[in-house]
Amino acid sequence: MRNFAKKFKTAKYTLLSFTALSVAGYAHAASPDAATGSGTHKKQVASRTTTTNKQVADDRDQKQVSRSEEMLVRGDRIQSATYQSPTNTPLTVTQPTFVMSKHYIENNLPATSNYDTVAAIAPSVMSISPNGPGLSESANLVMRGFSDGQYDVTFDGIPIAQTNDNTHHSTSYYAAHDLGQVEVDAGPGDATTVGFATFGGRIGINSKDPKKKMGAEAYASAGSWNTYNYGAEFDTGEIKGTHGGRLFADVEGTTSGGYVNYAAQRRSNYMIKYIQPLGEHTTLTVSGMYNHIDQHAPPGATRAQIAKYGPEFGLSNDPTNQNYEGYNRDAVQTDLEYIGINSDLGSGWTIEDKAYTFAYFHQPGDSGKDVNGTTANGTVYSATDVPGTRMKMDYRAWGNVLKLKKKVSIVDFQSGVWVDHQSNGRIQYNLDWTLDGRPAPNSAKAITRQMHDQNLSIQPFIQADVHITKALTFSAGFKYASFERDLEATVNQTTKKPMNYSQTYTAPLPSFNLHYMITPKWSSYIQVARGFLAPSLMYFYVGNPADNQVSAERTWNYQIGTSYQSRRLSVGGDFYYIDFSNMIGSRLIGQNTQYYNMGSVRYYGAEVQGTVYLAKGISLFANASYNQARLNSDNSWVPNAPDATAAGGIIYNNRNFYASLIDKWVGSRFGDSSNTQGMTPFNSLDLSLGYTTGRVIGPMNHVKFKLNITNLLNSHSINYFNGYASDGKTALYFTQPGLGAFGSISVPFDIGH
Repeated sequence: MRNFAKKFKTAKYTLLSFTALSVAGYAHAASPDAATGSGTHKKQVASRTTTTNKQVADDRDQKQVSRSEEMLVRGDRIQSATYQSPTNTPLTVTQPTFVMSKHYIENNLPATSNYDTVAAIAPSVMSISPNGPGLSESANLVMRGFSDGQYDVTFDGIPIAQTNDNTHHSTSYYAAHDLGQVEVDAGPGDATTVGFATFGGRIGINSKDPKKKMGAEAYASAGSWNTYNYGAEFDTGEIKGTHGGRLFADVEGTTSGGYVNYAAQRRSNYMIKYIQPLGEHTTLTVSGMYNHIDQHAPPGATRAQIAKYGPEFGLSNDPTNQNYEGYNRDAVQTDLEYIGINSDLGSGWTIEDKAYTFAYFHQPGDSGKDVNGTTANGTVYSATDVPGTRMKMDYRAWGNVLKLKKKVSIVDFQSGVWVDHQSNGRIQYNLDWTLDGRPAPNSAKAITRQMHDQNLSIQPFIQADVHITKALTFSAGFKYASFERDLEATVNQTTKKPMNYSQTYTAPLPSFNLHYMITPKWSSYIQVARGFLAPSLMYFYVGNPADNQVSAERTWNYQIGTSYQSRRLSVGGDFYYIDFSNMIGSRLIGQNTQYYNMGSVRYYGAEVQGTVYLAKGISLFANASYNQARLNSDNSWVPNAPDATAAGGIIYNNRNFYASLIDKWVGSRFGDSSNTQGMTPFNSLDLSLGYTTGRVIGPMNHVKFKLNITNLLNSHSINYFNGYASDGKTALYFTQPGLGAFGSISVPFDIGH
């Protein structure tokens, strides 16, 4: 009966996800404008008489992507600080925001990069990529001291997260070639911002749109550590007879040996996106992405191993060792699909609805029992055989994000709901690698976890944006977060015993924003908002989860900031204070671990970024942050929270040439909660050089050559503490990958007229 109820619940919310689209289509068809086909085509904010109000922000992502769509733009746009800025802060934002445009991504980063590589340039952000740019999953992407799992990641507005702990896999979704922009939102957003962890902010990844002219592009790159990237894209342009429908399809592959020894990666990515106008007031978007990755990922190295074998020490080619590359392998397939509709229904009504599904299939996840050699070989079959584990994990999510807006006089009323259901199955068992992965004779005893868990997120919201004047907007909103976690385990992780348990966490989340356009080029904002993070599944890995005294973790965010935009100068800055309540700790009572809310943490600091356009294609760029993240109980530091960051450099972009020299510096921090693993500051100086030709011959047009040199100073600093080896006391670390050089070429073809 329990399983039947779960299946019914899954079907119910899956149906709800797609029903909303039908409602949107029916509502539009029934509107007077839809029936007559009259009026002019408008985006959501196009009909507004002022560009200073909150509603502008709702459409800024789409507008910024389209503005940076063409590789070659008019000279007056190139010669502007806003266009050249690596971390732009738009005038419309109501919280600290840093936008990395398609222009920045294409010209400054290697072709293998992922969203973590892009976001790393932003103030208060630290990204750890031990195997080279995009050549392994990010070990951690930290924002203001919030680690992965404490903030949201969205793809085209869809919240993505792993079911057990809200973390993310940077190599498993959109490839860099398909990115339109990446946005770091350092705050919980307003009431309309939904997700699993609004707690620490959001990294928003937007895919690019299909081009309006038919064309194709072939591209390839080669570089350090036997890294090769190659692919092809086709754009239909506006398809005849579809009233403006257009599509692009992109196929991409990557192979690399990686900086770390025997940490190879093979990746293939497929992306398709179709945009179809439906009349003059409605746009339908259909998108699909599939990604396959096969990688060998070491867990880090001890200081002794780094000193003896070098900073690139990782795995080996010796099948008698637990760190043999063949025993440490991950094969992962992911997909993400959505259908979205955006419509002006008339009479002040607009609707945005997106139904989606995404999945992550990890089969297998293999490893040696102790990759770092602190545990000797030996299995039930032989004292010299190599022990190891195999893990399989599959999850799929179905969801829908619905947003409605109604303009009444000087007020924009917004309402909607986000619903997301995830189902996840996991199994892990011990085996003998010497005997080709044979489990123990009693296979049931070999299993260390066999679990099925489900999550259900529901977040309804309402908000009113009051345009007090053309320059001043006050927004007040309320969101109610409900998160249900359910676990059925034949073998529960850690306890190794059966477990059936379910718990629902809820939180009221108010938000208040004040946005003021001081001049047409200068804006300011104040934000007071609450964030939410549901407890991890690991709090169910105990004898009796009901004994835990745990509630959802929450933040109160207080932020004030400003942005200025002109042709010569683009600058933004902010001050923030975050009160984090209900920090979860653990205690051992007898043989049982119990979790409880141990207290609070304070985060505070300041951020600033700016770009100055000088003359003749030359721009100067800099950003910096001062960050504090400390427990109120003893003033100790939150793990992996740098005390400061800084970036700066020079950019040259004139006619067909592009060049940049940019350095990113990350300050001191501790890798652990006891503050015993101190990490020294590190930096990476990167050089980019590019040249784009004119028309070459026939349809071949604007061929682009690019050279990226990462870590120009060839630093090998230990920059990340990655926990302990199997003995529980031997510390493991990652180092900076050495100097990397990557050359690339892209060849566009004009096919249409």
